Formats: sequence, structure tokens, C-alpha cells
Amino acid sequence: MKRSFIREILEHTSSDTISFAGGLPDALLFPTIELQRATQTALADNSIWQYSTSTGYTPLKALIAQMYSDKGFPTLAEEILITSGSQQGLDIICRYHSGASITIESPSYLGALNIFKLNKMHIHSIPLGIDGIELATFKKSIEKTDLAYLIPDFQNPSGTCYSVEHREEIAKLLGASDTLLIEDSPYSELYFDKPYQSISQALPKQSYHLGSFSKVLAPALRIGWIRTDIALLTPLIAYKEAMDLHTSSITQAIAYEYLKDTEQFKEHLETLRSAYKKKMLYFANTLDEILPSFEYTRPKGGMFIYGRFEGVDTMHLVQKCLKKGVVFVPGSEFGGKADEIRFNFTHSSFTQIREGLERIKSVLDAYT
Repeated sequence: MKRSFIREILEHTSSDTISFAGGLPDALLFPTIELQRATQTALADNSIWQYSTSTGYTPLKALIAQMYSDKGFPTLAEEILITSGSQQGLDIICRYHSGASITIESPSYLGALNIFKLNKMHIHSIPLGIDGIELATFKKSIEKTDLAYLIPDFQNPSGTCYSVEHREEIAKLLGASDTLLIEDSPYSELYFDKPYQSISQALPKQSYHLGSFSKVLAPALRIGWIRTDIALLTPLIAYKEAMDLHTSSITQAIAYEYLKDTEQFKEHLETLRSAYKKKMLYFANTLDEILPSFEYTRPKGGMFIYGRFEGVDTMHLVQKCLKKGVVFVPGSEFGGKADEIRFNFTHSSFTQIREGLERIKSVLDAYT
């Protein structure tokens, strides 16, 4: 097993380091006061200090199921398994399917790649295009694989958003096969202009849909979930029990107390979308000004800008940038090309964005 580059490099950074590396939300936008109120209410119930059910806190499961149903994806509470972050959800699925073959995007999420390797899965990587995964190659791949792992909404690391037509065609291809879809969806609510329908909605009995509150509420709650058909969900429960018995009852209760005020959560999401769109535009405009040789496409949502400095070894570059107090993630960590980079634009302030890009420019000028 290889350690996460992002986690490892953070151990070598100081408080003065400007980080475009991790997929961190803007801490200034956490609904701190509202979460404190929710916490006080949750802690008043003595039962939350006790062991709980393995599948999750029933009121929270019902609330998440209602969120799906409100979007036109009919879901029951029994079709939700609460996990300790969606990372655990993916691990549970892959442990159950250990040794299976899986079709994935290239580049793909670093945390997922580590899970696939840990569970000895046979990986078939398919390049991403501007509208999503290459369809012709995807069709051939799923004829030979048991699973397909996709991140259609503002993909990590590329920021790619699958078009409506692409989603529909993928659903048709999967529906005509025996391949199960794992749809990872931590960024779907962070759209800048419009939401997109999940692929899983067209394949309710043939998909695992992964959700998370880490990017839209608070990562420290460590609350994610798997939404799937009961027949697919049932065998996963034993794996969840073997890992940690159940996700923290306390954090589940806090999340429920906050989220049950649906208007409050909607307002929070609107605040995030507006703030993150402004940050993306500022990051992109500053990139164009300071580092005009960086080739990229502006994302339609999410937390990342992905692109390349043609001919530059970005793994070598990031080691030099670290000495200047700025970090990012080389594309090679995601299975991408050696000259590619993923920048996170949500965590840093406007001042830090400009200063960080100026530091990268100073290194590049010396590098070239």
C-alpha cells in the first residue's frame, strides 16, 4: 500500500504553507453556530451515548432517503447505510467485491485507487473526455468487468462534469450489462449553475450511490452513506459491523438535528455555491494572469481545477514549490500524466490564491 500523497505531504507543511493540495472546504463557511445549537439538542438525549444500530440512526436515514425522493429518485430509509465518511462506504463495497474487476476513469480519485489496490481489484482505466468517460472504450470495458466506478459530478481530480446525454448513454450501456455501478457523488450539490441527475437514478437496482456531508457541511462529522437496493445492501451490513460496529451516534444525531431544518440547509448550500463559484473564477482569472501557460478547462462546480504545464514534471515541481511554501497535487498521483496538476480552489483565501500562484511562478521561472 502507498500512503496518500496529500496526507503525507501535509505532514511536511507549516502554518505558513499555502495549500492547494487537499480537497478542503472553506472553514469560514462552516455553519458553526447552527451546528453548535444542533449539538446541544442532540446531547440532551441520553440515548445517543449508547451503542446504536449498524445501518445508522433511523431519523437521519429517513431524512437522507427523503432528499433522494425529493429529487425524483424514490428511496426508502432501509435502502440507506450510514458510513464513517463515503470513503468507508467505498471500502465496504470493495471488500465485499474483493478481487473483482472494475472499470474506472483516468485520472481517478486517489483514495479510491488505494482502496482498489488494497482489495486486490483488477483495474481497467478509461480516459475522460470533456463530457465524461470515453463511451466506446467504456462499452468494451464493462463487457469484461464486474463493477464500474464513476464520479460524474465535477470529478475528482479533473473537475469534469458528465453531460446529460453522456449520463443517459452510460445508463443504457450499464442497463444492458451485468456490471454494477458505483457512483461517487460528494460534489453533486456544489454546482455553479444547475444540478444534474445521477446515473444511479436510472439504475436503482444495479447501482451503489455514495453520498457525503463532508464537502457540504463539515468533514469532521465523518458521515457518508451508501444508497442502494435492499438486496445489494443486505450483504454489506456484516462488513460494516466488522469494521466499527456503527458510525458515531453522536455525530449522526448532530447532523440530523441540523439537517431536519431543510430550509436552513438549502440556504447553506446556496451560500456555498455562490462563494465557491466566486473563488473558482478568481483562481482561474489569476491563473490566466500569472501562469498563462497552464492549460485547463474551467469547472462547472466542485472544488478543483485540473490542467497541465506542457513538458513539466510536476512531481519534481511540487518538491521545489514545497520549499517556497506552496503545495498542490501532481496529476500522476491520480493516474494522470506527469505534467498535470490538481489545484483546490475552495480552501485558500483570495490573498493566499494570488500569493500561492506567484510562488509557483517564481519556481517555474527558475525551473525552466
